[in-house]
Amino acid sequence: MFAAPSGSSFRDSRSVAAGYTDREDAQEQEEVHKGKRRMARRRLLLLLVAAVVAGGCAAGMFYYRRNHQFTTYETVWEVPLNEGSLVGYHSFGSNVLKYTKDGASYTDNRGKTVWTDSYEMNTPVAAVNGEYAAVADQQGNSIYIYNVDGRQGEVRTNLPISKVTVAGNGVTAAVLEDSTSSYIAFFRRDGSQLDIMIKSIMGGNGYPLSLEFSQDGKQLMCSYVQLSGGEMKNCVVFYDFSEIGQNISTRVVGQFDKVFEGTMVPRVVYLKAPYSCAFSGNGPVFFSSRNLASPEVVAQVLVEEEEIESIFYSDEYVALVVRNNSGENPSRLEVYQADGTHVFSRDFSFDYIYADIDGDLIILYNEDSCRVYNMAGVEKLYAQFDFPVAKIRRGRFADTLIVTGPQLMREVRLR
Repeated sequence: MFAAPSGSSFRDSRSVAAGYTDREDAQEQEEVHKGKRRMARRRLLLLLVAAVVAGGCAAGMFYYRRNHQFTTYETVWEVPLNEGSLVGYHSFGSNVLKYTKDGASYTDNRGKTVWTDSYEMNTPVAAVNGEYAAVADQQGNSIYIYNVDGRQGEVRTNLPISKVTVAGNGVTAAVLEDSTSSYIAFFRRDGSQLDIMIKSIMGGNGYPLSLEFSQDGKQLMCSYVQLSGGEMKNCVVFYDFSEIGQNISTRVVGQFDKVFEGTMVPRVVYLKAPYSCAFSGNGPVFFSSRNLASPEVVAQVLVEEEEIESIFYSDEYVALVVRNNSGENPSRLEVYQADGTHVFSRDFSFDYIYADIDGDLIILYNEDSCRVYNMAGVEKLYAQFDFPVAKIRRGRFADTLIVTGPQLMREVRLR
């Protein structure tokens, strides 16, 4: 007879069977984990490939946009403008302010006339700061203050006006003159006069050649020509109208003359905060008003043995065209950031009349043609137009320009 298996023998069999099952489960789980890891690696590889492709496409698109040169254009839309004795255009709001001897008008970036305003002036001059503009009758007695919604105020002066500037909040300053002195008078945006007046005489603090408000209206920068010991000298002065300046009787927080020895400063401008620039005969001098109580020189560019043909600027950039004394091209374009950092140089040959900076584009143009450069110094476009041109600026899209003449405005798409 056979002996029946003991209880321990049955338990050992069950343990062996369970061990096989556990190993099979572990192998299956390991295979599952391996499959998941392979899938994760494939996904990561696909993501890496997609990132490389996207990066390559982005780099290629960047290179294309930066270096592609357009050769022609097509008209997107065209609108006639109101007749008038055109004096000039200024970039204003989303497009341009047109001012004439008979009135001013504002046109948006679709060619729609937003408003028009009538006046009579013999010699209108205009200043723009952000969304405010002032149009004054030079050697006359009237100033009209506008924003993008239309006329905000009117000024009547007792003395003739020689210069005008406006702040981004509409506060306006004008240089008024009599037979012995000059006065800088200040007006609110509604045209009412502020209780501030700066008097100057040639033999004292000098005659104001140029003045400009900061965007917030807290500071005024002014270039004075002075007669001292029978010699003409130049001085750049910063006035402050914030709480800082209220504690100073003259409101003068900065005065610079040594940096301008032997030269004149016919133009001063405010750039993006806190920078400003004085254009001298020797080259631009860049200032910072980071400390409102003490503006300082941050950069000086000396243009030696070359004639400065023209200056132009935006909030972000300053540009010079200088006479090139060597090489085939008679002119050289020099561009700087608002803090005086050099951006690029470019030799060129083109008989331009006007020069503007709009965004990252340098636009040189005359009455029937233009050259456009980007901030890499690449010539993006050379084009000729079949109607008179008085203003060119960026369009609504990266590949469009808005071209404006005395009686016609077009948006053109570059090709």
